[in-house]
Amino acid sequence: MFKFVLLCTLAVASRADIGEEDGVLVLKKSNFEEALKAHPNILVEFYAPWCGHCKALVPEYAKAASMLKADGSEIRLAKVDATEEADLAQEYGVRGYPTIKFFKGGDKESPKEYSAGRQADDIVNWLKKRTGPAATTLGEVAQAESMIAENEVAVIGFFKDAESEGATAFLKAAEAVDDVPFGITSNEAVFSKFEVSKDGVVLFKKFDEGRNTFDGELSKTDLLAFIKANQLPLVIEFTEQTAPKIFGGEIKSHILMFVPKAADDFNDKMAEFKKASEGFKGKILFIFIDSEVDDNQRILEFFGLKKEECPAIRLITLEEEMTKYRPESEAITADNIIAFCTLFTEGKLKPHLMSQDIPEDWDKNPVRVLVGKNFEEVVFDPKKNVFVEFYAPWCGHCKQLDPIWTKLGEKYQDSADIVVAKMDSTANEIETVKVHSFPTLKFFPAGDEHKVVDYNGERTLEGFTKFLESGGKDGGAPAGEEGEEDEGIDVSTHLGLVCFKAQSFYLPLLAQGNDGIFLSPFRSQMTRASNLSNGSKKKKKCFKAWWLPENAAGVSLLPWHLAGH
Repeated sequence: MFKFVLLCTLAVASRADIGEEDGVLVLKKSNFEEALKAHPNILVEFYAPWCGHCKALVPEYAKAASMLKADGSEIRLAKVDATEEADLAQEYGVRGYPTIKFFKGGDKESPKEYSAGRQADDIVNWLKKRTGPAATTLGEVAQAESMIAENEVAVIGFFKDAESEGATAFLKAAEAVDDVPFGITSNEAVFSKFEVSKDGVVLFKKFDEGRNTFDGELSKTDLLAFIKANQLPLVIEFTEQTAPKIFGGEIKSHILMFVPKAADDFNDKMAEFKKASEGFKGKILFIFIDSEVDDNQRILEFFGLKKEECPAIRLITLEEEMTKYRPESEAITADNIIAFCTLFTEGKLKPHLMSQDIPEDWDKNPVRVLVGKNFEEVVFDPKKNVFVEFYAPWCGHCKQLDPIWTKLGEKYQDSADIVVAKMDSTANEIETVKVHSFPTLKFFPAGDEHKVVDYNGERTLEGFTKFLESGGKDGGAPAGEEGEEDEGIDVSTHLGLVCFKAQSFYLPLLAQGNDGIFLSPFRSQMTRASNLSNGSKKKKKCFKAWWLPENAAGVSLLPWHLAGH
């Protein structure tokens, strides 16, 4: 009897060791396995107290836990302070924060990476998809009405035969979508209530036209395209919450309206913008950005805009090389926007390239200063060999290189045929030269061929001198070939953009919260800079530690990260 009481006491004590905060279990290495045994389906967030995104997730994570509890679900949410439980974090491959993993059926060996959004609804819907049917069976009108009322977007399949080919295709589509709840019904009363007379699919939403009826072939591919095209509003605000849906979607052409929401004419501008959007549904995504929000200033910089210049319109394509466009007229009217978008869809627009004004003393110092407006005139001078550093003002590696580059300029200051120059690539764009890392060093040899040679040698005065004296042969490689090492920050031409070349996606960085970030081809991972390596080799389809300004308190991603990756 004593042994039985002792065992019960120990069991209760062990269970009691699993604390809770706002309905979220607090786990440690000492109680982790116990938690998995007690709660077979458990979502675990590995976080760091200093991480800005972890802090932003706290209320939504707690809300999701509350929603699951209210539904009577056995799924639990938990969290682990990875800075305190380093062994546990290492065991599960945690390299960034927050990292969220789902342990199903008590299986601690192969948890599934959480891949949906950071809102409570996203979390709950994702978990329900992972633990239940892809689509909820709606046996009565009240169930269908409840699903529609409780969700911003809901998709319902109406099939008189739940085993039909169309219903099967619908369920396959439902399995592939994490961020939208699906329902399926064969109930005549539900058909009648929503005025559906034959098999089909309807997307219900709390914005724009309220519902969209699918009218194509009932296939998984076509259904997914229909859902992607209709699940977002005609005009959507860019925020941390909407970013995954914006940049994880199928539409890669985005028109942006930068406008202060507090402006007296905000509603008028929005009305014009929305009116223009109606004719480009599924082709161009219409997004507005509050130009007064501090977190959005890096995005304005990327487009060469200042708050004082807003409202303004810009268009961008998120392809392998991002291309930006600027309308001729700054007047924000539906007619102007429609004309601008029409020219874009017809392929008649020329890219907009940023350039600073040419400094008066651009050629008065040992290192010549290049901008977009004088770049080609200088580097393609047939009588000159021009060696250019493409830099970012905030790049630590660029700052380290600066005194060496200045000495190189002084060495060749009086040369008749060698020019040492630099260009701020965060403020100037060149159509013929693509810069993906800072600093990037390129050599433009004399002649009429407009050749470009990438420098891949040592970043020393001796290395640079040897390279120039050899005519760009010792330490160089034809432009476009990968070098052995890339010490800099792999960015897409401009301040604050990291390029996912393998996936053709991009992330804008905002200097807000931590020391550095680490990026993989599939997801953004934040980690302290002290844990990052700045000497890794450059490889295809992989990334390393990327550094931001030394004067930044840290780094925070405004997550243009991928939903579903």
